[in-house]
Amino acid sequence: MSSGRAGDVEEAAMRWVESGDVRLWVVEEGDPAHPTILLVHGYPDTHRVWDEVAKLLRDRFHVVRYDVRGAGRSTAPADDADYTFDHLAGDLSAVLDAIGKPAVHLVGHDWGSLQGWDAVSRPGIRERVASFTSFGGPGLAQAGRFMREGSPAEVASQLARSWYIGVFQTPALPETAWRTFMPAVLERSMRVRDGVEPRAGHPADTLSRDAANGLWMYRRNMGPGLRPRHTASHGDPVVDVPVQLIEATRDPFVSPALLASLGRWAPRFWHRRIVAGHWAQRGRPDVVARMIAEFAAHVDGAEAPPGLRRARQESSPGREKAFAGRLAVVTGAGSGIGRATARAFAAHGAEVVCADVDEAAAARTAAGIAKDFGGTAHAQQVDVADAARMESFAQQVRAEYGVPDIVVNNAGILVAGAFLDHSVEDWRRMIDVNLWGVVHGCRLFAAQMVERGEGGNIVNVASLAAFAPTMLLPAYSTVKAAVKTLSDCLRAELAGQGIGVSAICPGFVSTNIARHATYVGTDLRDISVTALERRGYPPERVAAHILRAVHRNEAVVPVNAEGKLGYALSRLSPGAARVLARLSGMARRLGHRPNSHEAHLEP
Repeated sequence: MSSGRAGDVEEAAMRWVESGDVRLWVVEEGDPAHPTILLVHGYPDTHRVWDEVAKLLRDRFHVVRYDVRGAGRSTAPADDADYTFDHLAGDLSAVLDAIGKPAVHLVGHDWGSLQGWDAVSRPGIRERVASFTSFGGPGLAQAGRFMREGSPAEVASQLARSWYIGVFQTPALPETAWRTFMPAVLERSMRVRDGVEPRAGHPADTLSRDAANGLWMYRRNMGPGLRPRHTASHGDPVVDVPVQLIEATRDPFVSPALLASLGRWAPRFWHRRIVAGHWAQRGRPDVVARMIAEFAAHVDGAEAPPGLRRARQESSPGREKAFAGRLAVVTGAGSGIGRATARAFAAHGAEVVCADVDEAAAARTAAGIAKDFGGTAHAQQVDVADAARMESFAQQVRAEYGVPDIVVNNAGILVAGAFLDHSVEDWRRMIDVNLWGVVHGCRLFAAQMVERGEGGNIVNVASLAAFAPTMLLPAYSTVKAAVKTLSDCLRAELAGQGIGVSAICPGFVSTNIARHATYVGTDLRDISVTALERRGYPPERVAAHILRAVHRNEAVVPVNAEGKLGYALSRLSPGAARVLARLSGMARRLGHRPNSHEAHLEP
């Protein structure tokens, strides 16, 4: 054994391991007394693709990497036929023997993942693997079943993504490409598609040779349509070790449907997502390292952090629910649209944090979720206008429940009346709650989502008033228009992080909004309450639009007939919208009793 450097990794132990007629180059870092993580690279990479991840793991784990046969410093077999899964499994077994641990945590990317799925189903290897983390490649036995049993649309989608496999089966052509233009194409793809800059060690100086050698893994193991050749199919596709699947949502080579199907073959299965391309360990090494470490520690006996716990829920009975394994935070959840939205997410499998300025109302919503759906819900008291309280609320959510996948900024208040009847305090309170409350929710939870790297959705409840001006709601319309514009700006900024932002713009909804509003000048309470009651549009229908917006990542969602009409009119004829604004003043002349009442509104 000799000491030296592996890229920027200091004090790495390096050695050769014999496996048949090949010599495998093995690199070890960290304390050998710690649990061992074995990282296996894909095609056409070498062990150096793991440099950043290994650096983040080596303080807590014994990290082992090796160049697979024919790649990097490892030698190639004398016979091109010796790239079958049997030979790859023999190499893995030789490395396990050299490590000398009773069990390791295996991590595979791309072809490393393919051979990992194969290896953990083999007697003699599976007993030595404590857990398996897979990303960038399904097992061929499992993929073959998907190609035979999946829907025609799902199969066609995966075949389109796997076009290159057919090219790799052709003689001479792919070797010529790798000797000429393909290295430049690969580097450009890394930059443009994954946002990853080439660096020393990746792609390796041996790329052309490694890629040509690695073609034989495709040719010796893969048949048409992602099906394994007979030499690669040796048994049951069921894998009886804990499996963590990391789905890189921007990987162009593997379809979500194929990845989702893998849970069928692993009784102990955790499905997690990362907003990254094919080389996720280069694009987001912090997230990949965290997921590997959390899973290994949990399998070794540590309590699962909230995100990992929900990843298991997503893969358990009931996972067919659209939001199983997700955490949703809903403000203004004590009544109206907020309450309906919290219940709707819970009914579709989400764990929900029900936040409201009225703690008792939030508790009633959470209790109703547990009683009616058997779901998990938590009640929290929070005034969204209070910046310090929102800071502590966001920190508390993260510490106790994890980073939310969905945040619905819904809480607000309403002041109705003419502009000249609004006081400075009316404006200040409207802005503090209806705009600053949304800003606080977006700023605090978006920061958590970006750091986590797993994407998410933010929903801001605006209003028809955001694009349909009226004499009766000058402050309300102004702040709701600001909420919609903020949502558009934030959507553009966070798209690259896989975070969707939606503005929901309901028209008239039958809630207590009119009953609890503040009226300045002419008191229109009775008229407003009666009108909303007669409208007969329940908040549950708005909640359905919110869930659909999250599922489809919709930008602006006008709700109900007047919402859609107002949105269309604002885009097609702003002048007509202004005429309607003047006509809305007729309601003032029907009112009576100057009065002023203020109350919180959770629409």
